[in-house]
Amino acid sequence: MTGAAGSEGHLLVLLHGLRARGLDARLWILVEPGSPVQGYVDRAEALGIPTERLPIARHIAPGLWRTLAARFRQAQPDAVHTHLLHADLYGIPAARRAKVPVVISSRHNDDKFRRWPPIRLLHRWLWRQTNAGIAISEAIRRFCIDVEGVPADRIHTIYYGLNPASIKAPTGARTELCETLNIPTDALIVGSVCRLIEQKGLVYGLRGFVQIAGQVPEAHYVIAGDGDLRAALKAEARALGLGGRVHFLGWRSDAHAVLAALDVLLAPSLWEGFGLVFLEAMALHVPVISTCVSAIPEVVIDGETGWLVPPGDANAIAAALLDALTHPDVMRARGANGRRRLETHFSPDTMIDRTLALYRSLEVGG
Repeated sequence: MTGAAGSEGHLLVLLHGLRARGLDARLWILVEPGSPVQGYVDRAEALGIPTERLPIARHIAPGLWRTLAARFRQAQPDAVHTHLLHADLYGIPAARRAKVPVVISSRHNDDKFRRWPPIRLLHRWLWRQTNAGIAISEAIRRFCIDVEGVPADRIHTIYYGLNPASIKAPTGARTELCETLNIPTDALIVGSVCRLIEQKGLVYGLRGFVQIAGQVPEAHYVIAGDGDLRAALKAEARALGLGGRVHFLGWRSDAHAVLAALDVLLAPSLWEGFGLVFLEAMALHVPVISTCVSAIPEVVIDGETGWLVPPGDANAIAAALLDALTHPDVMRARGANGRRRLETHFSPDTMIDRTLALYRSLEVGG
């Protein structure tokens, strides 16, 4: 684990809910050197989730299998449930070596590297050692079947869930952001809240925004987050002449306050396992402009809760931005529709109960 993103946030909701239902669910984190995970550990422990950190010094760490197997033999869990690549790679074989009765794996993304032949073979081997899998969307389930070779009857779709009441933004978040950026409080604010990596497609967001900047002079684009592409994206913004209209906020601990300040969330992802930020925006009545790839159409409904465009299409992003920003009533209506969709389709209780039902079907915890 190098930091906390959507999948890690989902795990806290799940573990807290499982413990509330009587399961002794515990969190073990594989931590790389220098990883900023203390805040995440603090959040887990505040929820009453027993949490332990285990060091992983590099991607290939042969000694870790033995360490985990010994720890599993000591703890004697009824089941081990792994999340993300390193946990799968080390946790699944170690659990089998320690003779843990049930092994489950969750899939959170359809990253491009998972299509590489060696990685595909690795996952086929890992799936043969699991009793069941969970995909966070139907698109991810299909990916696991088609690419990773998991039998269709062994992997189950269970959507992320989010309690709208858990998304809290301070009163005056928009005014505070505008004052911080020295922009008018009646500005139209487009925002992206994500890691600054290739997957998020932000270069196309910039290239779309520049096309409408002259037509909607009151519009500003804020980008909250950090990542490997930060310098390249800032250079792209300068090259496009957007220096005064695009604002890079860096990593923010108050991401919900940023979301609450937006008129529309722009998420031009090139692929996406689910996108927890969509649910967070929906909780705050913020409409979404995103792409019709991977799981996104399962979450964001084009023409109802937002706008969906082809991936990597700056012209289509520009058209969606122009439509949204010049029709405030439509933005408000789609934001309200998003909140209703969150409440009816993405309940955390449903997520937790379906996960617990799968555990019980595998005779986990009695």
